[in-house]
Amino acid sequence: MSIKSITKPRGPSGACPLRISEESITPLNDTKHLLVSAYMDQRVKGFDIRIIGMFKRDSIQPLYCLFCCAGLLSTTTPATISQHSDNFGFPFVTTDVMCPIPENCDATHVSLLTKPDTVGVFNRPWLPVRNKKAKEENKLPFDFTVCVSNLFGDYNNVLQYAQTLEMYRLLGVNRVVIYKTSCGPDLDRLLQSYSQEGFVEIVPWPIDQHLNPSRGWLFSEHGGDVHYFGQLTTLNECVYRSMDRSRYVLLNDIDEIVMPYQHDNLNALMDVLQKQHPDTGVFLIENHIFPKTHFEPSGRFHLPQWNGVPGVNILEHIYREEPDRNIYHPYKLILQPRMVEQVSVHEVLKNSGPWFKVPPDVCRLIHVRVALRWSLKLEELNVDKRLWTFNEKLIPNVDKQLKKAGLLTSEGQI
Repeated sequence: MSIKSITKPRGPSGACPLRISEESITPLNDTKHLLVSAYMDQRVKGFDIRIIGMFKRDSIQPLYCLFCCAGLLSTTTPATISQHSDNFGFPFVTTDVMCPIPENCDATHVSLLTKPDTVGVFNRPWLPVRNKKAKEENKLPFDFTVCVSNLFGDYNNVLQYAQTLEMYRLLGVNRVVIYKTSCGPDLDRLLQSYSQEGFVEIVPWPIDQHLNPSRGWLFSEHGGDVHYFGQLTTLNECVYRSMDRSRYVLLNDIDEIVMPYQHDNLNALMDVLQKQHPDTGVFLIENHIFPKTHFEPSGRFHLPQWNGVPGVNILEHIYREEPDRNIYHPYKLILQPRMVEQVSVHEVLKNSGPWFKVPPDVCRLIHVRVALRWSLKLEELNVDKRLWTFNEKLIPNVDKQLKKAGLLTSEGQI
């Protein structure tokens, strides 16, 4: 674990301890639980701090909050533990630990104890308290942040990743946050290039060093300790990470694009939706699948420079399944993060204000992947060329990023 010193070892007896965790996942001493991050959050009466973690459901125990107050230790306060309602049967669940800050404490760091005394506190890791100074809505640096979870295995879908990132940039997204356990070597090069320019923020996510993460969503089918490499935890962490810097947060996978169909960009879309629904902080976007097995026949966008780039070319897939609305059909989310407390993959678990299902003719997900309704014949699919309206800017922008990352030569080979 990466730990850094915040005070000299021999300070006064009331001085704060030495160990600040610089990891994105921190084991909690004397428990089976994992801590992720701590945020100032005074929206729930009686509490000041929300610590996001992954707790083992059968081992929940009383915990106590201890703060570093401008260099001095506080007294302990009892913690309130709130397990999220979605766990899909897995042993570990996304959990919020809510803490009140003692009076006259300017809290900079927080730790959790299993006993109300401070014996042995010098050996405990501390989390920095983030979002301490709330910004006014009109002074947030970003309009739109996309949260992508979780990148794992040897996933190397470079072309679709680059196309999706550049499509989001054209739509007005300012930041894409990616929680990364691992990926293929070419995609790693691309993401490092994006990270250096600041458009992508990579959060290391070494969940496999602490748990046996599942590659599936349901414990009874896939086994493991936690759902999809901790996807539920990273989505919630990203909402709080973005709360003090972004007007809106989009929660979706990298093979999904939240696409306005009546507006040129997300700003124009949300200006209209927000005026129509002024108190709404959650907008649900319907999933529409474009099977990657069906190719546009002219080959217009089968571009030679991309022949050597691994991955799916989303411009070649224009055939869209009509969702079967007689069965459960998933949505993804556009949120105002300050109106949300807890989220799941397809819905919000706790929030203030109403939610709104956006009609698919206004905005829908372009989701290029394997077919869901595989029995549909080609003539039963809808032709949808919405992506093509962006091709004149999208293609040179993708080429520029691939070249910048050393993934495209003049002959189009890596």
